[in-house]
Amino acid sequence: MSGPAPVVVMGVSGSGKSTVGAALAQRLRVPFVDADTLHPRANVAKMAAGQPLDDDDRRPWLDKVGEWLAAHPDGGVVSCSALKRAYRDRLRAHCPRVKFLHLAGSPALISSRLANRAGHFMPAALLGSQFDALQPLAADETGATVDVGQDVGAIIDAFLSGCRP
Repeated sequence: MSGPAPVVVMGVSGSGKSTVGAALAQRLRVPFVDADTLHPRANVAKMAAGQPLDDDDRRPWLDKVGEWLAAHPDGGVVSCSALKRAYRDRLRAHCPRVKFLHLAGSPALISSRLANRAGHFMPAALLGSQFDALQPLAADETGATVDVGQDVGAIIDAFLSGCRP
């Protein structure tokens, strides 16, 4: 394994996971996948109906994300909420080398971003449940937390300087 460790760009809906993840993958010259595309139809329908997912809903999805990470041991980037430590532990069970980039922002900032986003199955009404579930990276988790109140290039630079993949 000579490439960079796989990276999960994590955070609540509207934090910029997909945008930052795609840009990070391009910078590192590794594959990118948006974990939203790995959700089963039932999960998408549930969220679109305004119902938050529970842990039982998330397990098979997290396993798919973990399998994708494991299939890219020499580098890959996935955007995935990974809000709870248990979810990140599940991803690490598939890919122990994974590093996390937590995109952090205030509820007011994220809410304003969601208000301007169209065409996504995740309704803004579920943002509160995401902040309630969010468990920031612990000191023993490999990764970095970066403020989303800056441009994408600065976010990536902060991550790469603080947590070399």
